[in-house]
Amino acid sequence: MKNTFGNALGLTIFGESHGAAVGAVLDGLAAGLPVDEAYIAERMDRRRARGDGLSTARTEPDVVEFLSGVVNGHTTGTPITMMIRNTNTRSGDYAKTADLLRPGHADYTAYAKYEGWQDARGGGHFSGRITAASVAAGSICEHILAQRGIKVYTHIARCAGVEDAPLSSSAGLIMAEPQPGHFALLDPEKEAPMQAAIRAAGAEGDSVGGILETVITGVPAGIGEPFFDSVESEIAHLAFAIPAVKGIEFGAGFAFADLRGSQANDPFTMRDGKVVTATNKNGGINGGIANGMPIVFRTAVKPTPSIYKEQDTVDYIAKADAKLQIKGRHDPCIVPRAAVVQNTLAAFAVLDLLTVRYGTLGQK
Repeated sequence: MKNTFGNALGLTIFGESHGAAVGAVLDGLAAGLPVDEAYIAERMDRRRARGDGLSTARTEPDVVEFLSGVVNGHTTGTPITMMIRNTNTRSGDYAKTADLLRPGHADYTAYAKYEGWQDARGGGHFSGRITAASVAAGSICEHILAQRGIKVYTHIARCAGVEDAPLSSSAGLIMAEPQPGHFALLDPEKEAPMQAAIRAAGAEGDSVGGILETVITGVPAGIGEPFFDSVESEIAHLAFAIPAVKGIEFGAGFAFADLRGSQANDPFTMRDGKVVTATNKNGGINGGIANGMPIVFRTAVKPTPSIYKEQDTVDYIAKADAKLQIKGRHDPCIVPRAAVVQNTLAAFAVLDLLTVRYGTLGQK
């Protein structure tokens, strides 16, 4: 079981949903970089459940404790170890259905891989709870990028069939940060219908999914590799480390399938003494390498598999068909909370690529 990712940087995640804590180790950062704990706390708050009917009733303070690597608000150059304690677990909610495989979850695949030794409480290491650690580490990377003029922004492009304003409508790609407790949207007027659709699904014991769109501006041309460590490869690898992400596309993505080359190509032009493209259908990437235009990608997030409707399943201990009625506390939609997870993991990807290209000088 490998829980570490990165080339020049290393991100390790650890913990289980109902264990004592979850956490992360971030390695490879230069000494002397600022670590803004208020900035990190704000990102953690975006991911935090609020028990408001739009997210799980399991609310946690999600305070990040630094165990190593940070002194006087700056990196020391050694691994940064972060821990977020689990303070609101109810393992008993899962006891009566422990032998029943939850459709859409990793129960069966975890059993097949770990032969029954996995921690199944609350989904264990497969739970979305682990993304708290990803946000803690990724927000440090996001803050470092911001000091370099590189901005990462993720909005909810679609949720429960309700679409946000298109990215092209955001003049100059300058997007406001979402207010605490609100959805990350280009058009705030879309929040109410999205929330209504989520609540309607939850009232029926069901769940909904959506699409997250991320744009990264200020990335210099030349980072990334042609094949295995392309910009797309690294971002996609991290995107699929977000539970429930089942698809990804860059730029025009799957729409390329219906275009001609004359429509798909981005013409080059000079602007303010710099080489740019007149359009950005390729999402800021050519040949696996950033071309200096905004990097744009979208992910498809499936509906939360924990639903309260009765479902067909299997009792994997008795080896018999069974019915399942899930109990416990679950999100009717994880899309709003997943936005900051995607944002911060994308920041880790870009900082890793910058460090591969420029060494730790790329972090300053």
